[in-house]
Amino acid sequence: MNTPHAHSTGVGTSGRAQCLHRAATTRRRGSRPKCIDIGLIHNMPDAALKATERQFLALLRAAADDITIRLTLYTLPEVPRTDFGREQVSRYSDFRDLWKSHHDGLIVTGTEPRAADLKDEPFWGSLTRVLEWAESHTYSTILSCLAAHAGILHMDGIARRPLGDKRFGVFECVRVSDHPLTAAAPSHLQMPQSRWNEVPEEALRACGYRVLTRSAEAGVDTFVKQGRSLFVFFQGHPEYEATTLLLEYRRDIGRFLRRERDTYPPMPHGYFDEETVEALTALQERARSDRREELLAEFPIAMAARKVTNTWRSTAESLYRNWLQYICAQKQRAMREMEVERRLV
Repeated sequence: MNTPHAHSTGVGTSGRAQCLHRAATTRRRGSRPKCIDIGLIHNMPDAALKATERQFLALLRAAADDITIRLTLYTLPEVPRTDFGREQVSRYSDFRDLWKSHHDGLIVTGTEPRAADLKDEPFWGSLTRVLEWAESHTYSTILSCLAAHAGILHMDGIARRPLGDKRFGVFECVRVSDHPLTAAAPSHLQMPQSRWNEVPEEALRACGYRVLTRSAEAGVDTFVKQGRSLFVFFQGHPEYEATTLLLEYRRDIGRFLRRERDTYPPMPHGYFDEETVEALTALQERARSDRREELLAEFPIAMAARKVTNTWRSTAESLYRNWLQYICAQKQRAMREMEVERRLV
């Protein structure tokens, strides 16, 4: 079997879409290349814009196989931005163009919450309009983290519950339901989590959601609801790179040292090796007794980065590969039905 190759074109300030293509050098028997349009509504804070964009692009490339993907980037206009952030998202498509687009699938990222009640977030109106549009204009939509919480609140009135502290780290999850999205997934899998809230599984089930994976320690991970479109909800972050949690932990320590948060951040669960844990514990003890920003220079970033590994990558690629294939199957079925109707006219 020949190894597939990948080709991508960059997003330029004049170009509004990014195309990803991964095709086998020899076509399968009689098959024609599949092509789907995906919209990515990227709402992460300014500091995470480039990294998150890179993560999703890399994951989609790896999962695409023989599917050609046309990816269009947007952001919710009400997400607070600095001048730097506005410059970064100026390369994206105008959010108003979404309503007349023809995307087969949609991905909506979360962002850092600023209000206790999601309905008080400045972007709530635009986000709920996106959800209603996606229901009737896509074959499937992925909602990540805060977007997942907003989705269930808007669709079924299910409110998330605050946690005592940040749920942070890599947690073992168990596959609890068979579904096209988890086809070929292992019974036990690793998934990064980074959130201050959780959703009650009993409320999800009562409203017709189907839980696909859960963790004994972290709760519900992935769940879905089928309507006119298949909505996929990730509380975890399959798109994360190996060092994402490391950099987030360092950022949170910096916030503590600058007195932007009252408590020292929890170390990510199930992530660091013993030597790194010892070094970070020593830094924590110093920071609590001598709280000043200069101590952040002692964070063992180089050592920790060499040791962390992406234990969830194969699962992430499998989930997204299944998602892309699901969209292709739904699109092809719709095209066949349209052809039958055309012939009957």
